[in-house]
Amino acid sequence: MRVQLRLVLECPPDAAWGAIRSPEVFRDVAYPLAEFEPLGDTAFPEQWGEGAYTVAAHALFGIIPVGEHRIDVSLRTQGAVRIFEDEGGPISGPLAVVTRWRHRMAIAPTRDGATLFRDRLEFSAGAATPAIWLALWVFWQWRAARLRRLAPGFASRFTGS
Repeated sequence: MRVQLRLVLECPPDAAWGAIRSPEVFRDVAYPLAEFEPLGDTAFPEQWGEGAYTVAAHALFGIIPVGEHRIDVSLRTQGAVRIFEDEGGPISGPLAVVTRWRHRMAIAPTRDGATLFRDRLEFSAGAATPAIWLALWVFWQWRAARLRRLAPGFASRFTGS
């Protein structure tokens, strides 16, 4: 099943690219519906790079533990489009019923200097897929609203990333 967004962010593509590679923005757009912390003694990097990261996930202001999640990052460019792909997924907790996880975010310039942001999650969870789709759809709408609200500040934080 799939959850996807397509929206224009009011910031330059370089700033949006820096923002989607930022663990700080990852946490900002999820909060308070979800909260993520790096596992063990490690800290989040300033920018996600290629490789795998394991995080503890909590719901609703960080109160309800929902397990561990693996973020497995690959980055690529296709022409003017930059793509962040995560093929990790939940590894423990209630969302561990998810058997397939492919999350792609794409950044492309618009004619007026803003950013076209496409965000697509494809997942499978057997019989639980429809219920999980609903929860993820709500979460994706929240992320979209938060990204739109935060995007005007990305230029001052991430240009040149």
